[in-house]
Amino acid sequence: MIDLSHVSKAFGENRVLRDVTLTIDKGTSMVIIGGSGTGKSVLLKCILGLVTPDSGTISLDGQDVTKADRDAFLARFGMLFQGAALFDSLPVWQNVAFRLLRGSLQKPRDEARAIAIDKLRRVGLKPDVADRFPAELSGGMQKRVGLARAIAADPEIIFFDEPTTGLDPIMAGVINELIREIVTEMGATAMTITHDMTSVRAIADRVAMLHDGVIQWTGPVSQLDSSGDAYVDQFISGRAEGPIEAVR
Repeated sequence: MIDLSHVSKAFGENRVLRDVTLTIDKGTSMVIIGGSGTGKSVLLKCILGLVTPDSGTISLDGQDVTKADRDAFLARFGMLFQGAALFDSLPVWQNVAFRLLRGSLQKPRDEARAIAIDKLRRVGLKPDVADRFPAELSGGMQKRVGLARAIAADPEIIFFDEPTTGLDPIMAGVINELIREIVTEMGATAMTITHDMTSVRAIADRVAMLHDGVIQWTGPVSQLDSSGDAYVDQFISGRAEGPIEAVR
């Protein structure tokens, strides 16, 4: 579904991505792990076409993402942002139905609202939440609204950017279960960026370790603990000693 071949990106003298090659198969859940500042978010932005690589190619179903029609291309994606990224001035249902109220996916207002309420139910929120505003919701509820928005248009591909950041362990577990269930139900291709190892084990089919702009290791989640890679071993164990230097 998504193929990255020798992708590099630098901002001035800061080489963020260095010859990244990675394949994400259709219908699978790929989780990219790595510390802060290792290039995970830049990689995601390159796939979405928000950032243009300096070299290499990125293709979606064999089509170069830099040459795709933007509206049709982006309509295939859903996105759960790290901080939920809800619009404070819009009620919850309009946040969920944001893409359905404008652009190429536009639907009649009543239909968009009905879809939004259905998606809210799918993430465990009652219909009465639809007319509240984001500020009236807890962090966990806001994250669920963000997830409902990500799936509102039934996308083929869903990106999750640090989906459990800022949540307590119980709510993080709920979000992880929802992500796993929804991706499986929809048959969607998923890519998640996280450093939360609990999330990795809950939602991944395959894992890729990105460090210093390079894919250090990739493989099935079942092999994560026996990868034999020093970077992976240090990261998943949280050790201070190893090839990954802790910023002091």
